[in-house]
Amino acid sequence: MLRVISTGYDGKMGRIVAETVRADENCELAFVQAYDKSKCVQDITIYEKLADCEEKGDVIIDFSNHANLDNVLGYALRTKTPIVIATTGFNDEEIERIHKASEEIPVFFSYNMSLGVNIMVKLVKEAAKLLNGFDIEIVEKHHNRKVDAPSGTAIMIANGVKEVLPESNVVNGRSGRSCKRQPGDIGISAVRGGTIVGEHDALFCGDSEVVTISHQAQSRQIFANGALAAAKFIADKESGFYNMDDMLK
Repeated sequence: MLRVISTGYDGKMGRIVAETVRADENCELAFVQAYDKSKCVQDITIYEKLADCEEKGDVIIDFSNHANLDNVLGYALRTKTPIVIATTGFNDEEIERIHKASEEIPVFFSYNMSLGVNIMVKLVKEAAKLLNGFDIEIVEKHHNRKVDAPSGTAIMIANGVKEVLPESNVVNGRSGRSCKRQPGDIGISAVRGGTIVGEHDALFCGDSEVVTISHQAQSRQIFANGALAAAKFIADKESGFYNMDDMLK
């Protein structure tokens, strides 16, 4: 029985992850972390800060907030617990700390836990190889409560292109009178509105033709399913940095 710790239980994804764990006959929800207990169903042990926690589990699934990194990563390192990080909005310094932690514990990190999105990135990389000279634009759409922009998935797609075209340059949004596209630009545009779960389009624009690779998330459940699959994958691994490519192999 895999004992899973879920963070961000006061948020939608944290609750969905917790319920997904409970629904799996091979898993047990050990306890959860939440800053605002008033938003939580009081039917499980809840810690506001994992620094106060002496309980242990087999693996952590982190769907919280980048500001929670010290709390979650500190507990994982102290207890030597494998961790799946599905939170977005990290800056370069925080990403470096995540990589540093992987020297001591298994860390699974992905900007998006959806199988479909990760396949999309693979297709985008192939298209970037084949569509030489096409202009590349990424459009991401999310609900009106999403805080960070561009989305982690849009960054993930752009990073995939940069693996193939390392000289390319990411441009986040365009505004003003001097915004002419430059050779090698990867444009990213962010849309925020309503209850959009998540939509991503990668456009390859050539002379008189456009190739579009798209993914539409119709439910947050796909992210919870992917995160739990990652937790099962990483639970018995040695220290190191893992991502969806490792799991898909």
